[in-house]
Amino acid sequence: MTARTLYTNATVFTADGSLAEAFVVDGSRFIHVGDQAAARNVAGEEATEVDLAGGFVLPGFIDAHTHLLMMGQALKKVPLRDASDPADLQRRLREAANASDAARILGAGWLYSSLAGQAPTRQLLDEAVPDRPVYLDANDLHSVWVNSAALAELGIDGNTPDPIGGRIGRDPDTGEADGMLFETAAQQIVWPALAAHATDQDRDAQLEEAFANYLAVGVTGAVDMAVQDDDLAAFRRAMERRGGTLPIRVKGHILVSRHASAAENLVQVAKAAWLAAELDGDWLQICGIKLIVDGVIDSCTAAMKEPYADGSSCEPIWDRESLIPVVVAADAAGLQIALHAIGDEASDIALDALEEAYRRNGPRDRRHRIEHLETVTEANVRRLAALGVVASMQPVHADPAIQDNWRSVLGDHRIERAFPWTEFTEAGATLALSTDAPTAPHKPLPNMYIAATRLSALDPSLEANLPEYALDLTDALCHATRDAAFSCRAEDQQGRIAAGHLADFTVLDTNPLQADASRLLTNHARLTVVGGTTMFDAGTAAAPPLPAASPHGAVDRHRLGQPA
Repeated sequence: MTARTLYTNATVFTADGSLAEAFVVDGSRFIHVGDQAAARNVAGEEATEVDLAGGFVLPGFIDAHTHLLMMGQALKKVPLRDASDPADLQRRLREAANASDAARILGAGWLYSSLAGQAPTRQLLDEAVPDRPVYLDANDLHSVWVNSAALAELGIDGNTPDPIGGRIGRDPDTGEADGMLFETAAQQIVWPALAAHATDQDRDAQLEEAFANYLAVGVTGAVDMAVQDDDLAAFRRAMERRGGTLPIRVKGHILVSRHASAAENLVQVAKAAWLAAELDGDWLQICGIKLIVDGVIDSCTAAMKEPYADGSSCEPIWDRESLIPVVVAADAAGLQIALHAIGDEASDIALDALEEAYRRNGPRDRRHRIEHLETVTEANVRRLAALGVVASMQPVHADPAIQDNWRSVLGDHRIERAFPWTEFTEAGATLALSTDAPTAPHKPLPNMYIAATRLSALDPSLEANLPEYALDLTDALCHATRDAAFSCRAEDQQGRIAAGHLADFTVLDTNPLQADASRLLTNHARLTVVGGTTMFDAGTAAAPPLPAASPHGAVDRHRLGQPA
């Protein structure tokens, strides 16, 4: 006989358009949701009763676009997102170097706006740490800023050719590498190099750090959007440690990198299809592929229809000729396709490829997605909705505190239709909200604050960023739970508090629907339950134990629940 638990004295947000006051969990699933008297009757006399003391219950958040291992890594790197200026950034690096004998200094989250107009050069980092390699992930994870020692370690100089879809920054006078590595230069040169210096023990600790931090803020599921071999191996080891389960439910999209030949690209699709057939469980599932069609606006690598403010343009990473065969093959294999498209030209390319796949492969139930959509034409909003493509977007990327550089590099009418969430819902598209951690803080409640107000969670004194695109908070909560589940084909199991669904839920201190939106910044998860099992209890600080970490690159460690 399975354990039965009656939860009472709560406001229950079902994500079904209704509120309840109690529910019953039998084993890993909800068996009743409704009023307290009926729930008590269903539970029976032998059930364990949990009084939630007036808490606000909602389905566990599903971070529909994140990077789990990278998030765990970022939580252990020097935090730079709130660096105020170049001197502050240099001070943090010096302090990290003085406090650690790590072979490399790793930092995360730096913003162009913190450089006060200075260019990110290797010399600027050399002034802070001249004797060890320094690797700093940009806030958007689409470039890495390194010092001279890191360039030497990577074997990069003025004669190193740019990889396909990427660029090595070069001094305009000398042609020497200047310390900036963009797009595939970061993904295909820096990432593998750093991975080679890490151990499985490092990766295990980093993944556990991500799990623990997510559980502490009410996240019960995640869609990992750049799964590679190291990620898969870490997931498998985590399941082995727990006898076949994980702390949260993980869906994965295999990263398909662009190579010189179509054959090399298609081999990656075949591998993803094989993994999807092998890994299709309740806790870990490979459901598709991820294609990074273009870069990001902050570094002027997003593919735009019109030039940037400085007159420059950037070609996509995947052009139509290279992208369409991959999308057609993945669609034919039944894989879910997630296409990173930030620039308005990139979403054009992504939609063209999807339309071609539909034409060639015929009608069927699909669940493809386009990620980010920071700039997009009105015509493509309607086109996406008509195709049934999920709009996967991140409110945290619209935080006014990180928008100065974003706006300045566009500098024209395009900034007036930025992150147009409500246009997608009004067109009839499914909108799934996520954080894209570690490109932004992973906490869902500040993310919901930005979604509902277009104000800054980092600096609430700033003016709202295009408030006409703000979402109703009730809708935003549904987009981060119910619709996030839909985005990963899990709507029949996750994302709602309903009889028959998995008992994945979180309990907040207070009801955000009855308080000023600013309370989202101070509200907290009191309890997080996954599959009927309590995985986090703020009253006891209970969370899965973390394995011991080795010292590689671990120069800063955050306490449970602190932002990256």
